[in-house]
Amino acid sequence: MSRPLVVLGVSRSGTTLLRVILDRSSGIAIPDESFFVPLLARRHGKKVDARRFLDDVARIPTIRAWGLTPDDVEPRIFDGMAAGDAISAVFEAYAERVGKPRWGDKTPMYMRHLDLIERLFPDARYVHLVRDGRDAALSFLEMPEGTFTRTWAHPTTPAQFACLWAREVGDARELGRRVGTRRYHELRYEELVAEPERTVAAVCAFADIPFDPEMLGYAETVDVSDKPHQQRLRRPPTPGVRSWRRDMSPDDVVAFEAIAGDVLRKSGYEAAARTTASALARRAWYDVRLGAWNASASLVQRSPLWRRRHPRLSA
Repeated sequence: MSRPLVVLGVSRSGTTLLRVILDRSSGIAIPDESFFVPLLARRHGKKVDARRFLDDVARIPTIRAWGLTPDDVEPRIFDGMAAGDAISAVFEAYAERVGKPRWGDKTPMYMRHLDLIERLFPDARYVHLVRDGRDAALSFLEMPEGTFTRTWAHPTTPAQFACLWAREVGDARELGRRVGTRRYHELRYEELVAEPERTVAAVCAFADIPFDPEMLGYAETVDVSDKPHQQRLRRPPTPGVRSWRRDMSPDDVVAFEAIAGDVLRKSGYEAAARTTASALARRAWYDVRLGAWNASASLVQRSPLWRRRHPRLSA
């Protein structure tokens, strides 16, 4: 198996929607968020020791939740193989288990590790979903505390989220410039929900996977019983579930646009505020704050929730 598909995006709900739809293609398996890729890469370096790697595979709850055991992965692992190939083997075992020829990943946390992802998977293709950052902020800030997408390490205000959104959208586009249009495809969330069949068909053509209109019938089959923050997946693609004009306070709109207004405009979104020198200074201040949040390889993996779920891997 080769050519993994990596779904990128700051919008957690938007990328989840796209993942669910693409996973219904007969040509690719995209499981729930993995979280473990940077962790395994950091622990094992460039080359893996098979026994140590499989020992870690046995400890990761996400892999168990996918229905995999070390025995499923072991035939694909050997001493001295590249860490990226070993990590790919985990995804390949999952794809084989569900009867798919290729694998993909959708983990928004990896927007902070794009250089690492590119080094690990040099043949990957990328689909970058961009959503109006103000609507994305509303969605993100409604995430319940304690989920992997909302921890103490993450923004807690629209202004803080604006800095995260602007930086990560820019980083993904820089990756796109490096790898070129054969490996990078960008779409807007608003187009996905307004014209889902056309938009998803274009993504499938880019990714070289089969498209079937039945992929859009996920609402009748998706199980979100244990995911209270994903209940909208019970509905088909629906425009307007978030509206920053309606639901964001004027002060928060001004703060968001002061920091990310230039990126909003470059992304084709209307920005009410004009970027000024003071706005740029404010954004620089938040950049410093965000840099502090990202000082470690992953603050999420140091959170109390991560430590409770991965006590031995966090040692």
